[in-house]
Amino acid sequence: MPISYATSLSELKDQKSQVEKQKNSLSNQIKKKSTAISSIEAKQEALLEQISKLGSEITKTNDQIAVVTGEIKQTNSEIEKLQQEIIALQEKIDQRDQLLKERARAIQVNGSVSYIDVLLGANSFVDFIDRFSAVNTLMEADRQIMRDQKSDKEKLEEQKLLLENKKKELETKQAKLQSLKESLNAQKAEKNKLVDELEAEQEKLAKEKKLLEKEYSEALEVSKDLQDKIIAEQKRILELSRQNDGEGTLPVVSSGDWTKPTNGTLTSGYGWRNLGYGPEFHYGIDLANSTGTPIVAAAGGVVVYTGPLSSYGNVVILTHNMDGDIYTTVYAHLDSYSVSVGQTVGKGVQIARMGTTGRSTGPHLHFEVHIGTWQGQVPGNVNPLRYIPL
Repeated sequence: MPISYATSLSELKDQKSQVEKQKNSLSNQIKKKSTAISSIEAKQEALLEQISKLGSEITKTNDQIAVVTGEIKQTNSEIEKLQQEIIALQEKIDQRDQLLKERARAIQVNGSVSYIDVLLGANSFVDFIDRFSAVNTLMEADRQIMRDQKSDKEKLEEQKLLLENKKKELETKQAKLQSLKESLNAQKAEKNKLVDELEAEQEKLAKEKKLLEKEYSEALEVSKDLQDKIIAEQKRILELSRQNDGEGTLPVVSSGDWTKPTNGTLTSGYGWRNLGYGPEFHYGIDLANSTGTPIVAAAGGVVVYTGPLSSYGNVVILTHNMDGDIYTTVYAHLDSYSVSVGQTVGKGVQIARMGTTGRSTGPHLHFEVHIGTWQGQVPGNVNPLRYIPL
């Protein structure tokens, strides 16, 4: 399906190109700069693809860390249980040892009592039977004490061996967890490096476009009819893309601190862009889908604002405390929201639905990340691709 979309749009763009060529209003220098701009845009697309792949790898590593952390917790619980069982067994063994020592001391003080003497000292046959039963009971009690003592000592050794194996297993899992965390940090560093490169390319693109507009004030004026067709075709492709993304489906919640806030197509990245009325800096990313698509909290936090906010339309703002570090996320152009100020929400919990309120050309989520508390559009603003997976 996407191939047919591109073909249709490509045909319209070819018509636009013919109109532009016919006008012959720009020099070879403009053509060279246009080629340079296309090259930068292509590089940006390649970087975005790499960033997306790294985001998937980070999600997988976070999943593995969650599994290993759970295993370590379970192993620690088993070790604690074994240690308690070993203490209980040792106490029983020590108590029997004490009993046996006391009996040995009593025999040493009072002298050995012969079971035969006890039996022969019977005054009658009935007394003999009673004495015989008592002797049997005493002998069986002695044998049982010795059997229990032997059994518990063997079990104690088994438990100690099992405890040692569990500790070794725990060490192995802790080493694996450390390795996964190191891998995660390396992946995040590589992703941030690519984001830095992407932002540098965006800055470079903005400068190229500004220079082009400064040096050549004449712009191509495509016929209104053809321009309308191109716009309509782009909207058609976008709408079909939104339908394919699955209206009303909650996004998959990723492991780790952050998750993608909604299902949708990335239509505008962070940084410089040109919407037809000159370059502007885009302080977030746009994810497009159909009106009503669920939007979730990108991380666990507290709702600090809901309602209209200038050209952002309906907005929800969340503040997050992650191990003492404060972050703020902004969700804009909402059709509706289902949270209130002061409410605590978990990562992946639905907070709103996608819309096109405020300055918007179609249904999408404008998503921002700020380091620290929100103090306006610019302060603390960072590229969301550093944190959320695409």
